[in-house]
Amino acid sequence: MTDPTALSSLSSALADVVARTAPSVISVHSHRSRATGFVWKSGLIVTADEALADEGEVGIGLADGRTVAATITGRDHTTDIALLRADTGIAPVKLATTVPALGTLSVVVATNRDTPSATLGMVSLSGKSWRSLRGGDIDARIELDVRLRPSQEGGLALDAAGDAFGMAVLGPRRVLVIPTATIERVAAQLETRGRIARGYLGLGLQPVRLDDGLGAMVMNVDKTGPSAAAGIRQGDVIVAVNDQKLSGVRALLRTLGPASVGTVVDVAVRRGGEPIGFKVMIGERPEA
Repeated sequence: MTDPTALSSLSSALADVVARTAPSVISVHSHRSRATGFVWKSGLIVTADEALADEGEVGIGLADGRTVAATITGRDHTTDIALLRADTGIAPVKLATTVPALGTLSVVVATNRDTPSATLGMVSLSGKSWRSLRGGDIDARIELDVRLRPSQEGGLALDAAGDAFGMAVLGPRRVLVIPTATIERVAAQLETRGRIARGYLGLGLQPVRLDDGLGAMVMNVDKTGPSAAAGIRQGDVIVAVNDQKLSGVRALLRTLGPASVGTVVDVAVRRGGEPIGFKVMIGERPEA
């Protein structure tokens, strides 16, 4: 028989966890859409980039019914993190660096129609770092067995102790958590630079199948880019980078993360069927 005292204690503990965190969670308004965000630092709010409209004004809905204007400090599509600046007067939340274990309870504290909300579930996957489909480096793979409304995207994922271990976002078929380590790394760069540096070869590439594997044909070359400076030309076929055979154009582009900027890579190409090698210093992708 279930002990009613134990259930009552669990219920009270969860309610207390939510009550401690809810004041730092706010509603984000952008172009007829609603999402959730949380105060990362004084005057700075983290929210889910995918839930933020590409145009129009941005506002922050507060618990007292007021809406204050916000500006976009920076956004990174690859990690689904956007940073807003707004004067809310709300204290920042303390993010925990731990990654929750598989099967542990988790509460997502968010907003729904500008009202605080909470959803209970469990950690259904807890694994190593991974790379998003857009090429972003995520420090841990965390999935939650929980249902979220679109307006709750960007809410805080808490463990049973009330520690916030990341931001809940809507994946293609499941709820994912962008962990604290990723938020701290990306938000810090957005705060100082307004963008995330990405590697740049200055090439337009087309995949081609060769007799001995895959290659990437150079369709166009940025005349001011790093590959042009190294001597790569239109019509060259890239077959390897740093002695690793090319597995595809997308795989090559995924290697051009923030850490790649300024590094020198050995690029093996075929020009008119003859092998030739180049040393290319990866540049920083220009702003669109």
